[in-house]
Amino acid sequence: MSHITNTKFYHQAIAKHGYTPQGLRWHSKTSQKVRFHQILSLLPSNTASIVDAGCGFGDLYHYLQQHGRRSIRYSGLDALELMVTEARNRTSQGIYQCDILTDPLLEGEFYVCSGALNILDKKESFRFIERCFHASSRGFIFNFLEGEEYSRIFNYLSVAQIEKLGKKLNARLVFKRHYYERDCTVAFYKKI
Repeated sequence: MSHITNTKFYHQAIAKHGYTPQGLRWHSKTSQKVRFHQILSLLPSNTASIVDAGCGFGDLYHYLQQHGRRSIRYSGLDALELMVTEARNRTSQGIYQCDILTDPLLEGEFYVCSGALNILDKKESFRFIERCFHASSRGFIFNFLEGEEYSRIFNYLSVAQIEKLGKKLNARLVFKRHYYERDCTVAFYKKI
């Protein structure tokens, strides 16, 4: 089980900060963009489509538009109805309410995820990663909080745990680290 429910975690932040990056529990718009940059740096230039797992307000869609990736077809998934509604309004793209852990997933070229693993427990995180990887035709790119300590709210994963899962899935892994303390982005590429 999650340490804290998605609903409680995000509804409290939105009530305090509104529909902003801080409402999604990012420190700032800048820190959100830094993480988006890391994801984009691992997304091959010939990518035609992505599925944003845990899309929040659809901010990644706008980042793609502003950084020369307008040709990428964007779809978003989020478990919370208020996120889905806001993302649809902001992006006019295909945004769907979906629990990544249990619901059927869209097929997509690449799945991407920024921040959604942070409040899942380890078992849920591994299931989330596996399901997104299997639903993709080319791979899954995501960020996570790096570490081994226990937190009552946040989920930390070690690079060794991620490498072990990548080996199990027969994925080729590429890591981006040290852009923020305890933050890591990794690509699980499918071997062709």
